[in-house]
Amino acid sequence: MPQRMKSRPIFARFYAGLAGPGLERAGVSRYRHRLTEKLVGEVLEVGAGPGASFEFYPSTVTRLVAIEPEPLLRRRAEQAAVAAPIRVEVIAGDAEYIVAEDDLFDAVVTSLVLCSVPDQAAALAEVSRVLKPGGVLRFFEHVRSESARTRRVQRAADATVWPLLNGGCHTGRDTLRALTDAGFELTEYERVRFPDMPFPFPASEHILGTATAPERRP
Repeated sequence: MPQRMKSRPIFARFYAGLAGPGLERAGVSRYRHRLTEKLVGEVLEVGAGPGASFEFYPSTVTRLVAIEPEPLLRRRAEQAAVAAPIRVEVIAGDAEYIVAEDDLFDAVVTSLVLCSVPDQAAALAEVSRVLKPGGVLRFFEHVRSESARTRRVQRAADATVWPLLNGGCHTGRDTLRALTDAGFELTEYERVRFPDMPFPFPASEHILGTATAPERRP
């Protein structure tokens, strides 16, 4: 069975107080906007954190369910939901055990989540399960670099203290391959360097894009 995500209260406090606001100051909001634009119907956001993306969802989203395993971040998300322009339901849960019926959502959104789940394949299988056949997955995720030099930096970081300091994050996962292995069809994506550092920084390599769930499942 897949392993449930461990609670990381120290990281949650660090993210809420420092890392999250730092991302916002660095300009991550432009990617949150692109991640959510033109979505319609019922949407699930996996690993919503403090709810920083809620304000960007368009009015065409009739219902947003946001799952977050960390209690502190979930409380922040509940506060953000009150001010959101759409209906938001914040619940406890993690990517590998999504409490939802099969074929329920029109779209699923992940942002800096697939890097930290213990079992990426199990998480993507759950995302596929709760999506309607042909439904949309929007993602903004750390990814293995195309640069051999940066890949070496990523491997070194992931094998040492980086996951311990950053909530289980693994910067060098081959998430593009994981998506296709899970049966998703990549419809569009681009590689993004954020923050764009002048040296090989392991967490700068991202992918931003859209994939569709299989029309039929076994």
